[in-house]
Amino acid sequence: MNSPSIAPDMPDAAARRAALFHESPRDIAERIALGLVWAMVPKRIGRLPNMARVWLRDTFLGSGSLPDPRMAGPGGIAGIARGLSVETLLSAYKRTLYPWGHVGPFKWLSTDERCVLFFNELHIAKRLRRQMRQNEYRVTFDADFEGVVSACAERRPGRFHLTWLRPKLMRAYADLYDAGHAHSFEVWNKDGALAGGGYGVAVNGVFFTESQFSRESNTSKMGFTLFNWHLAKWGFALNDGKDPTPTINEMNFRMIPRS
Repeated sequence: MNSPSIAPDMPDAAARRAALFHESPRDIAERIALGLVWAMVPKRIGRLPNMARVWLRDTFLGSGSLPDPRMAGPGGIAGIARGLSVETLLSAYKRTLYPWGHVGPFKWLSTDERCVLFFNELHIAKRLRRQMRQNEYRVTFDADFEGVVSACAERRPGRFHLTWLRPKLMRAYADLYDAGHAHSFEVWNKDGALAGGGYGVAVNGVFFTESQFSRESNTSKMGFTLFNWHLAKWGFALNDGKDPTPTINEMNFRMIPRS
């Protein structure tokens, strides 16, 4: 795999963001319908009373401050995210809160346990090592943040399209990127096409991975592996992946109590 590089800012970023961070009326209707179905699945329906309590408290009492993550109920829902400014998001991440939500206002989430990687425990599968040595892809950092965020929210073949990464949240992460607090990694194939990537937020020596995508086999794994190696080199303490997934479990992320 070729060495990573950091590309300069792309021109016309504002216009490109406006085009990429977009949701059609059909997409909105589909997301709402699928989001309601998702919430009614038996293993999640028990979260609805807590969601109603949080919503009512916010509606009638209101609060200009962030919720206490220790008060989060089922599903980790701690409060309603009314503001997504750079300052608010940085304060939230410092308190282990992060924004999320398919339908309605965004919520502040903070689960009791987090799936994290201590970099000295990073595991690279043999098959992935072999693929990386073939040098078929090039990895960059912060070369196409907008393209990565948009791709993380795109449709996946053979799956229902339900994403929490809505245009408002995309723009909020782009603001964090502009302020130097959000970063991306990109994986490019030999044709120069974006084949995989991911992004997240850097706060106080911790990187919070938000989302990844792959358009070709194992591309996000390759980029994520190299990115984690560099995070360690840059002095980060750990990578917080929030919830376990097959990809991060394979890399030796493990559950620890919320600090």
